[in-house]
Amino acid sequence: MSKQVDKCSTSLAREPLTEDRAGELARTFKALADPVRLRLLSLIASHEGGEACVCDLGDAFELTGPTISHHLKVLREAGLVTSERRGTWIYYRASIEVLARLSAVLVPGEDRAA
Repeated sequence: MSKQVDKCSTSLAREPLTEDRAGELARTFKALADPVRLRLLSLIASHEGGEACVCDLGDAFELTGPTISHHLKVLREAGLVTSERRGTWIYYRASIEVLARLSAVLVPGEDRAA
């Protein structure tokens, strides 16, 4: 059985990125380049059950609610988190598929290992 490689998760070390793919990845990495957003993603991904209510996230930061909401919006628009409204609260979940694709891009190619 031949192993199919998902073009969206091809390692940088195996083949160069297309212009479109480089643009997509740059937008995603830009969303992660902010320390607050990186911490938010970490808090969400490591929260019990793999999701966190916005009400659980604000206490970890000395930021206003609107600022936290802005950072969550950037993460959501980058596809790094999904959100679901339940009553008055919004629950966030890390997008494991997107994180796996980012990880796969950064893994060195098997044939280039030292």
